[in-house]
Amino acid sequence: MVGHLDIRTRGKGLHEITSSVQDLVTSSGIVDGLCTVMIQHTSASLTIQENADPSARHDLEAWLDRHVPEDDPRYTHTHEGPDDMPSHIKAALTATTLSIPVAAGRLALGTWQGIYVWEHRRRGSTRQCIVHVGG
Repeated sequence: MVGHLDIRTRGKGLHEITSSVQDLVTSSGIVDGLCTVMIQHTSASLTIQENADPSARHDLEAWLDRHVPEDDPRYTHTHEGPDDMPSHIKAALTATTLSIPVAAGRLALGTWQGIYVWEHRRRGSTRQCIVHVGG
């Protein structure tokens, strides 16, 4: 089964989509298998990260911003603003596809794990993800 998600991000940061992905797993009827999620963008990414304490997500964002700063004078791809090229670098350093086992009809995530779209642009956007569930 292939499903589509449109995720509206409000700007930079991690936006949890676990329940939306689980809804697609449930509707697929797959009991045991694999769920693959792919984001169809080059300036946002996906991650599985802690969903209990938001300070972990904040620290991740701050760490990545320190290592991939805006306004680097060596960037040549700047026509969409100072966060354009850094967002592409961040997406290249992180993941655009995730694979999560499905067991007993549920995503086999750990207790404190959630699936996130990691928006790297300041302005946010509507991001499209493809979700494939097979068993």
